[in-house]
Amino acid sequence: MLIIGIILFGILVGAGAQLILGRSASGIDWTLAFAAGVGGSFVGGLLISLLARDGLHFRPSGIIGSIAGAVIVTAAWFWWKRRSGSSVS
Repeated sequence: MLIIGIILFGILVGAGAQLILGRSASGIDWTLAFAAGVGGSFVGGLLISLLARDGLHFRPSGIIGSIAGAVIVTAAWFWWKRRSGSSVS
């Protein structure tokens, strides 16, 4: 049950990261939302929770870190996609 919660939270955070970076609600890439949300939540949430000395518990610092991590992963993906798309033409 915890795994399902983590996956759903990651997808929501990843979709939120796309909305923060300017994607419309109808244009959300759900695969990217999953990857950025889970990866960003793991890395960002873990780092911020440990830096804030909250431990590995569900705290506001971990949520903020999750969102920040997902935004960074999503922005990097958009940058990479735009960079590789322009070099082909």
